[in-house]
Amino acid sequence: MDKNKSNRLSTIFIYGRVPLIFAGLLCALAVMWTKDPVIYMLGVCFLFISMAFDISGVWITSRFEQIPALTHLADRVMDKLIYSIIFPLVAVGEMWRLQHMAADISKGEQLHAIFVLILCITVLVRDNFAHFMRNFSIRKGEPPAHNELSRLRILVAAPVAAILYAHAFYIPEVSQMMFSGWISWIGNISLRLLFVIEIVFLVINFGSIARYCKKYGSLCLDELCFENDLLRNRILSFFPNTLTVMNAIMGLLSVFFVYQGRLQEAYLILMGAAFFDKLDGALARKLGLTQPPKAQGNTANITLGAILDDIADAISFCICPAWIFYIVFSEHANDIRFILPLGLVAVFYAILGIIRLIYFTIDKNPIPGFFKGLPTPAAALLVTAPMVIFNQSFVENDLSALWGHFCFFWMVFIAVMMNFYSIRYLHVGRFMDQHPWFTWSSIIFLLVFVFTEFFGHVAFLFMLGYLFSPFITQKVNIDLK
Repeated sequence: MDKNKSNRLSTIFIYGRVPLIFAGLLCALAVMWTKDPVIYMLGVCFLFISMAFDISGVWITSRFEQIPALTHLADRVMDKLIYSIIFPLVAVGEMWRLQHMAADISKGEQLHAIFVLILCITVLVRDNFAHFMRNFSIRKGEPPAHNELSRLRILVAAPVAAILYAHAFYIPEVSQMMFSGWISWIGNISLRLLFVIEIVFLVINFGSIARYCKKYGSLCLDELCFENDLLRNRILSFFPNTLTVMNAIMGLLSVFFVYQGRLQEAYLILMGAAFFDKLDGALARKLGLTQPPKAQGNTANITLGAILDDIADAISFCICPAWIFYIVFSEHANDIRFILPLGLVAVFYAILGIIRLIYFTIDKNPIPGFFKGLPTPAAALLVTAPMVIFNQSFVENDLSALWGHFCFFWMVFIAVMMNFYSIRYLHVGRFMDQHPWFTWSSIIFLLVFVFTEFFGHVAFLFMLGYLFSPFITQKVNIDLK
């Protein structure tokens, strides 16, 4: 393909998206007013044609390097304009869908509508943040680069927007029309699959923000701090502290899912809390925040970030698992004739977990690369996995009483193991950073079972391996670099 033809095609793909998106907007407004299935199908077609234009434009831009600079600039402006239209539109559409299906609204549908709103806000915040960082880098004489993560976000954003549009404005009468099978499938797509798609897209957007911070963060800090190390550390500490707060929010969100009877999803969210706990520590070490700034002249180990981390860990890995245990077993105690003191064990676990965190904070002789006693994130996942199995056994077979009593004594045992400080447990976060093959193989292994009835069993066996890992890792040396 010659230069003129590629430029002509890229111009069509870039500028042609806006009329298509605007037509989709008009169709959505008409659907909310008239509930006409023909207009709905036209709107979906406009969105999917726009998606094809977006993907084709990205391919041409990356394939042919002779594309003019104005085309790149127009592409970004069109992205900003389109996202400003389509993502608020799908957020409104999800709320309209709740009203449209008012007869049988589920808690999951309500939660999904709220999550889509959060996702749309994140997309718009990310675009404005990227626009600011690009302009700042240009002022500093550093031309912005179109990195691979941005291309990935663009390639994912258009399909996600089209799928959410088709789901939000779906009219049941569409199923009676010709050639509507695939549209009906998208309109009735399961909430679980939608959550997976949206969470992946959310992670990509956060990853894009992180990439901009990594690329241009030093320039911004040099401009803001004027070589003041203390101020620089305070600004940088905002990022790991935000991840720490997300850790606590994920723990509370897992309790919310337990109240909705979604224990398997609650376990996944608790795994997310453990991921944020690992991420905030890794980011703090990467930014050099584990040591106080030179200007401060303070060598104390107890810092605001450490205290905030302990509070978040206490919420997510001490209080929330105990709370989940009490919720699950209070609901089924009469059915399995469970007469043991539930509240006492829940409080016992939470208190011993908090004691473990206090010891970890004030310990003056830590072992690099290891924990003394079972770490609280691993303990939380260890005690919650049997509850997932118990919840499934209560529905499917007669082993609920056996699993119920096992979970009761397991809570006590794990609470004691958290405070058995003579046993050294490997720091899995640092081990995963140094061995990416272990990280990816573990993620793939868990994803294979995540939506099956065996997920609780696999997660329990996985964590059980970590419980007995000191027999193998007691003499392992960790490279701290």
